[in-house]
Amino acid sequence: MNSIILLVEDDVDLISIYKEILELHGYELQTANNGQEAVEKFKDTNPSLVIMDGDMPILDGYEAFKQIKEIDKNAKVVIVTGYSQLEPKNQQAVKEGLIKVISKPLGVDELLSLAKQYTEAKIST
Repeated sequence: MNSIILLVEDDVDLISIYKEILELHGYELQTANNGQEAVEKFKDTNPSLVIMDGDMPILDGYEAFKQIKEIDKNAKVVIVTGYSQLEPKNQQAVKEGLIKVISKPLGVDELLSLAKQYTEAKIST
């Protein structure tokens, strides 16, 4: 059984592409267009994975990440950014529990890999 993925992106075309790809592979999606909306949707849906743009209006991905971690310290969040992974704010977010910083563009293979790694139930024998 696949779990919910929350996609957060202010580029409606990009979110549409990510959503279509993930739904074709059987994932259930929720979407948000800014960080504030992401925090509210996180509270409502408790997704297994959040894939979020770092630079958005109203509330950026980094502040939304911090608020999500206050709600659930075990939340799995990935930030996709146009900035280097070595930027101080990216390094700080990783120290605070961010799973990963991905430089744009996020490719299809990496998107599907993240979805599989962080949402599908692990079966132990």
